Amino acid sequence: MIERSGLPRVEVIVMSCVKIMTMLLAGLVVSAAVGRAAPLRVERGKPTETIRARPPAAWDKASESVFFDDAFDTLEGERPDFAVLVSSGRAAPVAGGAAPAGPRGDSAGGFKWSALVSADTLADEIKDMKGRVAAAVASVSDFKGGGYDEARVGFSTIALAFAVTAEHDGDVRWKKDAEQARDLFARVGANCKVGTTQSFAEAKARVDDLATLLDGSPIEAAAEREDDFKWSHVAGRPALMARLETADELMAASIASKADFTKQVEKLLHEAELVATIGEAIQRPDYEYHDDDTYRGYAAAMRDAAIKARDAALKSDYDAARTAVGVLKKSCDSCHGDYRG
Repeated sequence: MIERSGLPRVEVIVMSCVKIMTMLLAGLVVSAAVGRAAPLRVERGKPTETIRARPPAAWDKASESVFFDDAFDTLEGERPDFAVLVSSGRAAPVAGGAAPAGPRGDSAGGFKWSALVSADTLADEIKDMKGRVAAAVASVSDFKGGGYDEARVGFSTIALAFAVTAEHDGDVRWKKDAEQARDLFARVGANCKVGTTQSFAEAKARVDDLATLLDGSPIEAAAEREDDFKWSHVAGRPALMARLETADELMAASIASKADFTKQVEKLLHEAELVATIGEAIQRPDYEYHDDDTYRGYAAAMRDAAIKARDAALKSDYDAARTAVGVLKKSCDSCHGDYRG
């Protein structure tokens, strides 16, 4: 068949395809040329120059706190082989040898709390908090005038210590009474968010129970928990943050000078282990922000820095302790900048 132009149909189709291909290629060449020219400044008679953003003259305090002055100062040991870890499906261990927490807050063989906190620190924290809660309930007027907030922090910290005692892999004092005490002190800690006659009466009763337990007798009050155990019910995050602020002040004082470090090394050891414990506990499932990777990163960094501070205290290494406490503070400050408010 012959077209009106006198050319066979096949030749017409071929010529049309060639024209279309030519137009497409020309468009691609122009697009590529424009794309390459975008980041360049071309002036006649001068070589091309790449335009780059200038670095800031100075960092603001919030941004500066995110970075270490020298990252190599914080690194220890050999670099792990991440290819092996990925292929085997294992997570890297945390500092101090503690097993990484699993989906329910336990590792395959049970979380080893002994890698974070000793039996002595748990017992001492419970005994230390007795004075704090006793002072808070000295009178109804003192309690309602602000003592209830002190009681909330004290009772919540006691509840956390008993919660860890109940799961601790070592021989810890009051372990057989730990679950009952955990639930009793967790409840009063939550109720002390307000200063009422009812919360005062409950707080007063729990102070008496604590004194009974410390004297060597069992607590007679029955713990009433309406649902399954949850770490978030042990101690509210605001109460634990208040305890962390106290720890931060005490640790800073213990490294103010080498002489202070020598005198207060036991206090540094105690506070560092408590901070490590809180850093682990607030990552447990059902805690606020537990599923936020950034928050968990801050909590893990705080925990690991606290472990290094503990290890430095055990070795009486002032410089290492000072570095670890500095890293811990940076982690806390960065977290507060993102989540406090």
